[in-house]
Amino acid sequence: MARTTRGARTKAQEKGASGETSEKQMKVAQTKAKAAGKSAASKAESAKTERKPAAAKAATSRAKTTPRKAAAAAPKPAAAPQKTQPSKVEAPAVQLEKAASVTSGRVDSSHPETPKQPDPAQVMKEALKIGASAPTARRLAENIERIEALSQRLMTAFSSRGMPNPGVEGPGPDFIMTATNAWMKTMTDRPSRVIEQQVNFWGETLKNYANAQVALAKGKFDLPDVAQDDEPKDKRFSNALWRTHPYFKFVKRQYQINVETLRDAADSLELSDDVARRRIDWMTNQIIDMISPTNFLATNPDALERAVATEGESLVKGLENLVRDVEQSGGEMVVSLADRNAFTVGENIGNSEGIVVHRTPMFELIQYKPTTDQVYELPLLIFPPWINKFYILDLKPQNSLIRWMVDQGYTVFVVSWKNPDASYSEVGMEEYVASYLEAMDVVLEKTDQKKLNAVGYCIAGTTLSLTLALLKQRGDTRVNSATLFTTLTDFSDQGEFVTFLQDDFVNGIAEEVSRYGLMRAQLMSRTMSFLRANDLVWGPAIRSYMMGETPPAFDLLFWNGDSTNLPGRMAMQYLRQLCQQNAFATDGFEIFGHKLRLSDVTLPMCAIACETDHIAPWKDCWRGVAAMGSQDKTFILSESGHIAGIVNPPSKKKYGHYVGGLDYANGFQKWRDDSTFSEGSWWPHWSEWLANRSGRKVSARDLSEGLEQAPGTYVHERAA
Repeated sequence: MARTTRGARTKAQEKGASGETSEKQMKVAQTKAKAAGKSAASKAESAKTERKPAAAKAATSRAKTTPRKAAAAAPKPAAAPQKTQPSKVEAPAVQLEKAASVTSGRVDSSHPETPKQPDPAQVMKEALKIGASAPTARRLAENIERIEALSQRLMTAFSSRGMPNPGVEGPGPDFIMTATNAWMKTMTDRPSRVIEQQVNFWGETLKNYANAQVALAKGKFDLPDVAQDDEPKDKRFSNALWRTHPYFKFVKRQYQINVETLRDAADSLELSDDVARRRIDWMTNQIIDMISPTNFLATNPDALERAVATEGESLVKGLENLVRDVEQSGGEMVVSLADRNAFTVGENIGNSEGIVVHRTPMFELIQYKPTTDQVYELPLLIFPPWINKFYILDLKPQNSLIRWMVDQGYTVFVVSWKNPDASYSEVGMEEYVASYLEAMDVVLEKTDQKKLNAVGYCIAGTTLSLTLALLKQRGDTRVNSATLFTTLTDFSDQGEFVTFLQDDFVNGIAEEVSRYGLMRAQLMSRTMSFLRANDLVWGPAIRSYMMGETPPAFDLLFWNGDSTNLPGRMAMQYLRQLCQQNAFATDGFEIFGHKLRLSDVTLPMCAIACETDHIAPWKDCWRGVAAMGSQDKTFILSESGHIAGIVNPPSKKKYGHYVGGLDYANGFQKWRDDSTFSEGSWWPHWSEWLANRSGRKVSARDLSEGLEQAPGTYVHERAA
């Protein structure tokens, strides 16, 4: 009996111990449930359910012993656990953060069981346990799979890139030697200056670091913002964290210190000539733009905030955008400036009603349907640049210059240039001038006129000027007046293109031409973009690749990305003879056995330039017009840049213009001082000038039979 009693007591004690263990398990489960949300709570409920059979067995055993002995053998009952309320579901990111705190070695007062030396595998296990039923885990797994697939595509796309051409990738050895010699000379002649620069840099850097350390130690989020009120507004640093968070404020100030040091070092170099100075300054600015902290994920608060808010989805979309751009650009990383699927030429842009009336291997000629009962007698023929497509002058209806001119009563014809391939490698300026003459012949025939008015935009204006000089030498008077849009004819000052018009870069282009037969559209677009790197390279790359944004549906940027190739021979003639040698403004540009000069242009001229144009600076445009032989000259200076200053419809009332100056002998500043500023678009002023040179009004001309509806075929050909 005693043995039986001791056996019963031993079993009861074992079962009581089992109950205590179960109670401890229950408490731990409850604690985890509070920290991890519904998932852990459900596990705690499961643990409670498993405990009930053991408790029932213990109760049965106690009933078989005497009440007193049973009472002595049974463990003291634990306090009844309070009923667990369902935990509030926390955000997946918060759940994962708490899981990490449990397993990362950080001791949390709410988690007394937190191990100090966690197993890395346990970290992942806990995170997966918490997120197993949450959408976050699924999205994470899906994103990892997407990243793996996109990474493979990216590597494949990069591998399709052709052999690089060092001549167009960066400055040549001569430039590097010039910069090195200048620095060595400064080091030799003024060593104290170099030491002073270094000491200042170290001092400012250490002071910035010390300020950041103090702010972080005190928990202050208001580091002193040096010269903040005097700094020009920089949209790259518009996020409030650049002004309030110690880390980002430290990074921004260090970038400013670096910029000041680089500019000071470049300015102190003693260089041989102005060209070297401008190239050094341009390269320094490129480096400054490139190293901006906004160009890197870890130091871009906008991108980090977006990544957190989207649980990393923005970064995956950014990778998708990067892969798309590299694939579309043949292995090159060329950021898309606009959504290529947002516009279709001939449907929602470039859709003014007209018909293709003539086609050659070089161009299509489009005639537009009149919208007035009467039109001016002399037709208007527009030559757009063949660097881009003609529909820059016919974007949306509300900003289409072509549509507006038709509404003013002009019979408008436009040339749509062929997008050349390698078979056009030997096409030169001669073929383009011949195309001008052929287009003029067709327009005069279609309208039964002996004269017309002509317009040339950018490089097409340069070639129109050459054509006018040729017609003058031939005694041909078919052109009654001419208008130039942002046109350079005097290249004595190469402006911001000075870096790209030196022999090292032009020789690189010559090598490119010999390899492909073309100056490819991609190279031209990249060159233009790096003239405004923050706006056309780094800014779009940040939005697309780090923020994961879809490129905007912007018609102007869509057109900007629809570039064309240039025939190899024509490109080299333009670069060597017109740009580098400035032949048209000096000794003469030879074509068809004639030496053509600016002074040969003698008919009535109107020229429109744009105040902030970085491609064709207005002062250089003015200088070319001033050198022409025309006695009837009108120069209009529009506000804004190369495109926005031209595509400036009266309905927007956005940019004004200067007009009225008549002094072409005493420099551009004297002309501007004599001019009058007028609000709004220059279009009406030009239309009035053109109307006085377009003859009488006649009945509107019906469209004749043509080859196909506008905008034709050539405009749809994309550069390979």
